[in-house]
Amino acid sequence: MLLDVALPLSLAFIMFSLGYGLTFSDFGRVLAVPKATCVGILSQIVVVPLVAFSCLQLVSLPPELAFGVMILAFCPGGVTSNILTKLAGGTVALSITLTAVVSLLSVLTVPVLIGWASETFLGAAAMDINVTAIALSMFAITAVPVALGLLVRFVASDIAAQTESTVSTVATGLFVVVLLAALATNWQVFISNLSHLGPVLIGMNVVLLVLGVGISRLLGLSGSDGICISIEMGVQNAALGITVAGLVAQTGGIPEFAVPAAVYGITMYLVTLPALVLLKAFFAKT
Repeated sequence: MLLDVALPLSLAFIMFSLGYGLTFSDFGRVLAVPKATCVGILSQIVVVPLVAFSCLQLVSLPPELAFGVMILAFCPGGVTSNILTKLAGGTVALSITLTAVVSLLSVLTVPVLIGWASETFLGAAAMDINVTAIALSMFAITAVPVALGLLVRFVASDIAAQTESTVSTVATGLFVVVLLAALATNWQVFISNLSHLGPVLIGMNVVLLVLGVGISRLLGLSGSDGICISIEMGVQNAALGITVAGLVAQTGGIPEFAVPAAVYGITMYLVTLPALVLLKAFFAKT
């Protein structure tokens, strides 16, 4: 019962920290750099799920875990993608904009896509997905906290500037706790499936990073924008994936199909951090 309350509250604070680091001008960049923004949004909403679906056609995962991989793929980029973009020399302003916009759009896209994925991967065992209920729940724990964080930043900008790093640190700590809780709850499932779940998630991560570079180059985006889009595609909001899995299960606690998001929350850093060096070097030569 405690976990059922703590999980959404933790995600809500994580999303609040995202809004806390935003200003209203960040959303204005959607119009200021429409090409890069549109490419980034479409890449996350369309390309990432397509890559996940394609990867699942190449391997044999239990239906519940395959469904979990798709839930993860429907989620927006992670909160830490902004930091990773900065480390790699990418366009931080674009990263912030994409994270915020796609997070808000996910309230509409994720519930609908989950309904499709449930029928596709679970078949006869598919649950009765209440799209409206999930959308409302996601709105309450994602869009509302982001808006509150943005409002607090606007009203008390001086205080926000002084405490932003502390809020971000607390959010990171909660993110780690959410991942550990998901793994601990489904430890046996995690251990028994790690040998084939790990390679799928790592392979998907690598493909997404490479595709981000390829799409950016193909469409003539700048190197810094390309780095940003590549990272935004490869870094998913694992905490949201775990929380959404719990909303879908409607049984309390953390279900089995939250495991892929929890594992990815660890492996994506193992893949993306070394990739930062390669991305920086690649775009420096082009």
